[in-house]
Amino acid sequence: QVQLVESGGGLVQAGDSLRLSCVASGGTFSSRFMAWFRQAPGKEREFVAAIRRYGGNTYYADPVKGRFTISTNYEKNTMYLQMNSLKPEDTAVYYCASGERIILSSIREAGAYETWGQGTQVTVSS
Repeated sequence: QVQLVESGGGLVQAGDSLRLSCVASGGTFSSRFMAWFRQAPGKEREFVAAIRRYGGNTYYADPVKGRFTISTNYEKNTMYLQMNSLKPEDTAVYYCASGERIILSSIREAGAYETWGQGTQVTVSS
């Protein structure tokens, strides 16, 4: 069974950049869609970005569009989230997820994904 492990989080200042990684172990990145979600204290988990396995189409939440970039390296079984121009409101635990049976209209729904990582904390100070 594939397990997902995130890394790369940390404490940064507003305007800084971070790159998160999500490595698949025990298998390969073969799911139809892979995504990043985040959850801030007291809030629900929210969609950040997704990438389609075939074709490489990418999708972003409006608050991160133009600042974050999702990408994958299938040879390394790794997905990335490059985060630039970070803001204090980006502070959250970031999770990677994969879904095999997802349809395009559901990619922003956390419940549509079958496999999740444990999360990595990103804290942006003002």
